[in-house]
Amino acid sequence: MPKVKSAAALPAAKPAKKTAAAKAPKARATAPHKEAVAHSKRRGIQSIEIGFRILDVLRTAGRPMPLRQIAEGAGMAVANVHYYLVSFQAVGVIRQEADSGHYGLGPYALKLGMAALEQFDVFTSARPVMAELAATVGHTVFLGVWGNRGPTIVYRIEGGASRPILELRVGSVLPLLNSALGRNFLAHLPRTITGELLKQELKINLDDKHPPSHSDLPQSAADIEKMLASVKENGLSRCRDALLPHFTSLSAPVFDHLGEMIAAITVMGPMGILDDDLQGTTAKTLKARALQISSDAGFGKEVATK
Repeated sequence: MPKVKSAAALPAAKPAKKTAAAKAPKARATAPHKEAVAHSKRRGIQSIEIGFRILDVLRTAGRPMPLRQIAEGAGMAVANVHYYLVSFQAVGVIRQEADSGHYGLGPYALKLGMAALEQFDVFTSARPVMAELAATVGHTVFLGVWGNRGPTIVYRIEGGASRPILELRVGSVLPLLNSALGRNFLAHLPRTITGELLKQELKINLDDKHPPSHSDLPQSAADIEKMLASVKENGLSRCRDALLPHFTSLSAPVFDHLGEMIAAITVMGPMGILDDDLQGTTAKTLKARALQISSDAGFGKEVATK
């Protein structure tokens, strides 16, 4: 039987040649290039952001301005602002008055604004905001607009804290006095638009031999004016136990770039479960979401302060 050589007696094995993969440095556990790509997607072009800061100075001023005032408003050096204005003039975003030398927004800025207004759709803008709101407050959320027959529901999302409100569907037309949505439009639309419908509802209420026992429904012209003043003061409307028994609702207006009401977001739920305090968390959240949609429509602080 042949003897088996010990491991020590065996010739040393030649080291294997390094392959291209072996020569390459080991890959890190967290792929750094992926992190860099993700980070680069979040980065913007700083010069563009600075340029729009200059444009915003002119937008909020509402009039042509001298170069030095624009620089002061943007918090930049005069020379740097001038470079931006020259480029903006070349594409028509900025124009310079021949007599005064002041700078104002140019014809292309007007075209951009008109295009943005034409492309804005309150339904598209409101949907994700309403989904977030319904998830936050846990109750049904409606989007309402003024239709041919009055306040009309055009979209709704259910929350998870209460049963679906089957009585109110997309296409339902709501009353002015007996709904938070209607009270919102009544407070913000011209009486030339709402007057006839209001007259009809008042007549029905006066002819009703069995008026509702709750105190939420206004019974006179003085009550209506008091209610509308409260809507404007609080920035939203409330309606308790009127549209549906034992239900309450809050409605916040959505304004366009001219400060005119174009829609409303309404939250509705059972009384005692939905927090309808006009200064409560639900009311504040609702107002913030409605303002978010209004901002998408071009509504701003300078309009709100008019």
